Amino acid sequence: EDYEVTPDEKRKSRGEQIIKTFLSKQSPQRVDIAEVFAERCRENLELSPCKEIFSECRKAAHEYLSGAPFADYQNSMYFDRFLQWKMLERQPITKDTFRQYRVLGKGGFGEVCACQVRATGKMYACKKLEKKRIKKRKGESMALNEKQILEKVNSRFVVSLAYAYETKDALCLVLTIMNGGDLKFHIYNMGTPGFEKDRVQFYAAQICCGLEHLHRESIVYRDLKPENILLDDNGHIRISDLGLAIKVPDGENIRGRVGTVGYMAPEVINNEKYAMSPDWWGLGCLVYEMTAGRLPFRARKERVKREEVERRVQEEEEEYNDKFTEDAKAICRMLLTKDPKQRLGCNVDRAVGVKAHSFFKNINFKRMEAGIVEPPFVPDPRAVYCKDVLDIEQFSTVKGVNLDQTDNDFYSKFATGSVSIPWQNEMIETECFRDLNVFGPQGTRPPDLDCNQPPEPPRRSLLDRIFRRHHPEVSISNSRVQSSSVNSVDSMSNSAP
Repeated sequence: EDYEVTPDEKRKSRGEQIIKTFLSKQSPQRVDIAEVFAERCRENLELSPCKEIFSECRKAAHEYLSGAPFADYQNSMYFDRFLQWKMLERQPITKDTFRQYRVLGKGGFGEVCACQVRATGKMYACKKLEKKRIKKRKGESMALNEKQILEKVNSRFVVSLAYAYETKDALCLVLTIMNGGDLKFHIYNMGTPGFEKDRVQFYAAQICCGLEHLHRESIVYRDLKPENILLDDNGHIRISDLGLAIKVPDGENIRGRVGTVGYMAPEVINNEKYAMSPDWWGLGCLVYEMTAGRLPFRARKERVKREEVERRVQEEEEEYNDKFTEDAKAICRMLLTKDPKQRLGCNVDRAVGVKAHSFFKNINFKRMEAGIVEPPFVPDPRAVYCKDVLDIEQFSTVKGVNLDQTDNDFYSKFATGSVSIPWQNEMIETECFRDLNVFGPQGTRPPDLDCNQPPEPPRRSLLDRIFRRHHPEVSISNSRVQSSSVNSVDSMSNSAP
């Protein structure tokens, strides 16, 4: 990975260093793989230092590690420690797992609030879906669909789902918190509407990566617009609000007239079948809007009927002012091609073809995906990029709706607790992993991993209170590692804020 994210002009020298360190016979750090792979790497590096020259070595190492070394790992104390982590990860999640803070905004079924995990101090955004409001609008399938898609996608360019739980009145999605505001705010409320070229390229590249990750899972997003692109504290963006996203069955197309007026592709407006094409049209709309400070088929603040906007999308060509470079014009024209079969991103190259466009010639996508490209703009940590609490309209009370056992069956599919990768990242980022992952002297098995020792009585630690106060029936004393998780919880609490 280090080699792949190295800038092009330094890649050959970095490759030579890797070969000398890990593939040279004289090196004490030599990796024991077939000499034919090492020689092939040397030859390919001389011919062309491309990003894939170590792929065969990586595959060979993976095959080796998946054999005897993995079997040894499963019989080691390190695997027992892994089981401790999985047990902690699967603890029941309730509203008492979190502290709740101010309202950040509104979703379709309820408020979005800031929240904090009591045990680790990690901040998130909690999207609340009111149960009665969901039932009144027959939104069960939409809510469950969004939750399942968020759970499946692991991308630094799409908001992550960390927890899903329920309260008496709401279903709750605990998501990546994005404090930098949305692109709509930055396009229209930070001076002259629109962005400079470097910001347009940066955001478009990250959106392209996010779409690629969604499409890789056969998910079409269908609601690309500035309001749904959020900035974090460091200036990186993520795609949010996957309420209209849907999985496309392999080898099939779908139909659905959904989206936002002004951003919907011609094939969506015409209710024709499609796969991923609406998302590339949406990217074209975003590149245009970020550059021009207006939509391609509607002027800013223009009062025009939906039917007229849709007619323009279907029949008229967008116009370009002097804010557009030739590359920006070219990519917009190719993304805003009305025939999806001719549109950039919709042929066999898909996202790879979009990323290869000259508009992105200054973007190193490997470094972008590794998160090591510096954003051109960093939000001011002292600024608030959301509405004042008093300006956020309150939801009215839902009347005449009663919940029954059928609803409870649906809630059980929704409230599944923590999501593995985001939860593990939280443990690492908050340094709980470092405090828990302690072994005996000289790498020996510690008491909490010794099945021959009786378990120590657990202390009433912070995490113990959080995980067990409302779930006294949870018992882990009969697990493979006996009371190790309780002891691990105690050690984690030493670093909890």
